[in-house]
Amino acid sequence: MSALSSPYVLAANGRPVEVRSVPILFPNEFHSAIQEGVASNLRVSAFFGAAVEGGTDLWAVLSDDLRTALRFLRTHVDVDALPSLTPKCPQVHLFEREIAEQFGLRFEGHPWFKPVRYHHSWSAERDAWNRPKSDAPVVGVTDFYRVEGEEIHEVAVGPIHAGVIEPGHFRFQCHGEEVFHLEISLGYQHRGVEKALIGGPNKRTVHYMETLAGDTTIAHATAYARILEALGRAQDPARAQVIRGIALELERLANHVGDLGALAGDVGYLPTSSFCGRLRGDFLNMTAMLCGSRFGRGLVRPGGVAFDLSAEGASALLKRLDAAERDLRVAVPLLWDTSSVMARFEDIGRLPREVAVTLGVVGPAARACGLDRDVRHDHPAGIYRFSHIPVSTLSTGDVFARAYVRWMEVQSSITFIRESLQSLPAGPIRNEVKPPEPGRIVATLVEGWRGEVCHVAVTDATARFARYKVVDPSFHNWSAVAYALRNQQIFDFPLCNKSFGLSYCGHDL
Repeated sequence: MSALSSPYVLAANGRPVEVRSVPILFPNEFHSAIQEGVASNLRVSAFFGAAVEGGTDLWAVLSDDLRTALRFLRTHVDVDALPSLTPKCPQVHLFEREIAEQFGLRFEGHPWFKPVRYHHSWSAERDAWNRPKSDAPVVGVTDFYRVEGEEIHEVAVGPIHAGVIEPGHFRFQCHGEEVFHLEISLGYQHRGVEKALIGGPNKRTVHYMETLAGDTTIAHATAYARILEALGRAQDPARAQVIRGIALELERLANHVGDLGALAGDVGYLPTSSFCGRLRGDFLNMTAMLCGSRFGRGLVRPGGVAFDLSAEGASALLKRLDAAERDLRVAVPLLWDTSSVMARFEDIGRLPREVAVTLGVVGPAARACGLDRDVRHDHPAGIYRFSHIPVSTLSTGDVFARAYVRWMEVQSSITFIRESLQSLPAGPIRNEVKPPEPGRIVATLVEGWRGEVCHVAVTDATARFARYKVVDPSFHNWSAVAYALRNQQIFDFPLCNKSFGLSYCGHDL
């Protein structure tokens, strides 16, 4: 390392630091700091580029879960190529490909260097693949890894799927029914949201946040609200913190319950499938009781929340919660008590703990591998600083573990919501938030239902967003789906895929 006393700046979740306080490392020092951090059980929560005069700044945000802290690192690049860190730190493999596509940088030595979302570089005349801006990239046209052999056959699924589902392409290399390799290609609906966020915040920004991933509206809106609260040195009131927590756990309940029903449907077990399909709607309707939107749009705003909850409303919500819990305790345990279901869940799509660590997997998928990893516990903010939610883990890393972790979290969320409704503090629901401070960087982590949601904002000298980075948990976890399918039967793909429950649009920002 260099003679610097520390290569990084340490900050808590949602605490801004001055950009100028973060040392600018040489690229090799930057790589070494990331590699050493990951070797010390830190995680790469974000890794991104930002256009600056004379080149590109590369930023990394490492999560130190044991110390409840975040590490900010940066380097400056004024060349077209630099060595890839991926061979030594696989957690950054997709981040490097994303940076290459956005800023035209080439990461030499990357094991599978290809576009992520099929768009032009934001700043360079030619991109990392030496493709001029005049050549429009063709969405979905790319190389795929192939296994050679007389008895090997290739199965292509998507990007157009049956039913109401977003586009995504899955390329299987199979021997008979056994999957040797799965490659996942997304980016078909790239919306350019991150680029649109530069120059904000403005009136449209919060609406971008609420639609980054529609089933994760509360988590993303909360992360954004905390960004502006941090940059404006504001604090949301206690009552608002509780209402946000209730909404976030209702979002978790709706999606976990819906996915448990979908898993039951994938193995043809209709009792649980039917019940959970209806109960998912019940939890969405409870969210609508908070703000009028089943997905929570319009509720979370910088400084607090836009809608209050009356005593009558809290009482009605409690009654609905109790009724839904009674039905859940009948419907879901049927899965674990039915041998034909368990035969399809156990030992299917196994993800080893060491692979989950290597890939930087987050959320229920990580906890199903035995990793004690939950932002509500490791980097608590808002109401979670005062309310303990147990971290639910199993160790087998298979479909059963991912499903049962969801069930344990459903029960914990119901308990949390009930206790919160019964002890809702009095007071205002929103405080004034001042304009952002210039020359700052801040990162916020929120435990969404899929896992860690990470937002990072860098403000310029005029206090506008010079860069706003969003990392949805799906960005970390899609590689885990591909690994979990190795040596599995191809007909287990829908079941395994649903057990992760990842997002296409959350990846395609």
